[in-house]
Amino acid sequence: MNSIPRDKSLDSTLAVVREGFPFIYKRSQRYQSDIFEIRLLGMKTICLHGQEGTKLFYDTERFMRTGAIPRRIQTTLMGLHGIQTLDGEKHHQRKALFMSVMTPGSLHKLMEYMAADWRYSIKQWANQEQVVLFPEVQELLCRAACTWAGVPLEEQDVTRRTRDFRLMVDAFGGVGPRHWRGKRARSRAEKWIQGIIKQIREEKLHVPEESAAYRMAWHREPDGKLMSLEMAAIELINIIRPITAIGWYITFAALALHEHPESRARLRAGDEEYLEWFMHEVRRYYPFAPFLGNIVRKDFEWHGYQFPKGRLVLLDVYGTNRDARQWHQPESFRPERFRSWNGSAYNFIPQGGGDYSFGHRCAGEWLTIETVKLAVTYLTRGMTYDVPPQDLRFPLDRMPTLPKSGFIIENVRSANKVDAVPSLLGCPFHRQMA
Repeated sequence: MNSIPRDKSLDSTLAVVREGFPFIYKRSQRYQSDIFEIRLLGMKTICLHGQEGTKLFYDTERFMRTGAIPRRIQTTLMGLHGIQTLDGEKHHQRKALFMSVMTPGSLHKLMEYMAADWRYSIKQWANQEQVVLFPEVQELLCRAACTWAGVPLEEQDVTRRTRDFRLMVDAFGGVGPRHWRGKRARSRAEKWIQGIIKQIREEKLHVPEESAAYRMAWHREPDGKLMSLEMAAIELINIIRPITAIGWYITFAALALHEHPESRARLRAGDEEYLEWFMHEVRRYYPFAPFLGNIVRKDFEWHGYQFPKGRLVLLDVYGTNRDARQWHQPESFRPERFRSWNGSAYNFIPQGGGDYSFGHRCAGEWLTIETVKLAVTYLTRGMTYDVPPQDLRFPLDRMPTLPKSGFIIENVRSANKVDAVPSLLGCPFHRQMA
């Protein structure tokens, strides 16, 4: 039996907060091991890094998510007992509900709504001296997501609803005021969405039958009963909020375009293959999720290491995307690396890994992919702008992180060089779902 390397700190909680995204990655390098043990909030915790560790982490026979996500994160980011906390048949049934609204035709409509909002927003930005891209893009995404999901959203309410979704995500790595702001934001959002679900059930609000709002309102659990009003609202938010959160990736994409003008030139020329590589490299290179958690389902042994039942296990998302064994010069931004990527579900995990059909891989990943590609298309071919001097650093000790300035642009002008929204049928992630 091998002994799992142990971090020498009595408790690593403060170090996680202090170091942020690279915490597991640094220690994996320090101990020259893809597995080591720490204490987190006083609990023994196993940390995994790399492709093999990811394959293990997504073995649903050995791990479960029930109990892995702290209540403080459920009460801000994802809602109590939402889909991200489920396992087994309950998870499969709930995921099927989510996937029922993510057909290629439905998502193509969402892309059309987003494209219309990009055109609208660019016209608005052209009348402003300066634009902070991050909050503006999030409003664009929130507006389009609500239209697509069948959730009525008046224009005067867009800013405050978007802000609440942003605060939920921002609370992930926060303590004190950041946590409480996220908790209050979730309470407001759930109350709002519960009212919409109730109106649908009382037939006071009519929405398309293929919409997420309709599907959540009328979904029946395995016992034949309607999903509770509270849970229907939580899961509808779990569709809209992640779409709004794609604003983090889009802002990083704008940063990449600014820092790598050679990429901008290729994308402006309409290189579709390069667009795919660029989008993936944005998701690999820039920090989004630091790590994910699971609970050991039953005692087992792996490579001579003992995993006891009930032990918390963290998967290094940030570091696995930088594993030098899989990625040449991982600290460099090089979209071309995806020319030869093998499509593994375990070495590129910006939104988690594993398979879609029966595992826990993010159901909205391919939606994210197409949304970022659409955004990059508008940033390179649908508009021109200048980037004034500003603080573009993004601190790794803040989770989630973002360029400190929010990415300011000025002198925005419409370019009108964007073709029709492409079909999603060719998306490789959709082919994996088929």
